[in-house]
Amino acid sequence: MLDAVTLDQLRTFIAAAEEGSFSAAGRKLRRAQSVVSQTLANLELQLGVTLFDRSARYPKLTDEGQALLADARAVAGHMDTFKAHAHSIHEGLEPELSVAVDVMFPMTALTCAVGHSREAYPHTPLRLYVEALGGVVQPVLDGRCRIGIVGSLPLISDELQSEPLQDVPMVTVVGSAHPLAKVRRAVSDAALAKHVQLVLTDRTSLSAGRDFGVLSPLTWRLADMGAKHAFLLAGFGWGNMPLHMVAKDIKAGNLVAIKVESFRPSQLVMPMRVVYRKDAPPGPAGRTFISKLRNG
Repeated sequence: MLDAVTLDQLRTFIAAAEEGSFSAAGRKLRRAQSVVSQTLANLELQLGVTLFDRSARYPKLTDEGQALLADARAVAGHMDTFKAHAHSIHEGLEPELSVAVDVMFPMTALTCAVGHSREAYPHTPLRLYVEALGGVVQPVLDGRCRIGIVGSLPLISDELQSEPLQDVPMVTVVGSAHPLAKVRRAVSDAALAKHVQLVLTDRTSLSAGRDFGVLSPLTWRLADMGAKHAFLLAGFGWGNMPLHMVAKDIKAGNLVAIKVESFRPSQLVMPMRVVYRKDAPPGPAGRTFISKLRNG
């Protein structure tokens, strides 16, 4: 009986659970309520499990149904990925390589991957956005970019597939003339709160109401990494930066690395990930580009 369970039945189960009623699931799936009810009844019979409690006005997931819902979503998601991958193979080489890259990502690694891509696919044009936070994810969600390289926004939409890429070392710095530059011990949150923190701001609404790594109530929000770097050098505040961007300034004494009491070692790296829409995975050029970013 279990071998006869179909993907259509699982999608109907998911729709009914998410919509809260069989009639709403029918509207979503463009089917009659009776068809939805019969499909779910057949599924329950095949599984030998009651998925919905129908005793009230609206069907409610049973404990067994709740336990199986995540598995049903996983199966449906894997099938979507399978079909999308097959479609990308069928359509062949992408008409262009469109990528949104987090401003935190090392530019040397990026230029190396772009150079390799140009040699491997000389007739595939490149479209590149360098952004931060939601500005990296939004072009992927709306289809302007096939690939996103994201790190500064830790929240990933369910619409996207995510793959690990590499970790970028981070460091907290101040200008050499800043009062915190003279502190030799780990700086407490209370001490940091007395000084302006320079942070990147999101050009999109994807991180609305969320702050990442913000410890001070005194914040200057900048949409440009170059401005943040310049403001740090000018001593306007303190902030977290990718080590590769400020290593020369630290060595020259223009910036000073400080330790923060509340930062755990795991917070001193930014995990970078490749993201793409589950229904539009990378093609040959994209896969080659990602491989070069990952392996150098």
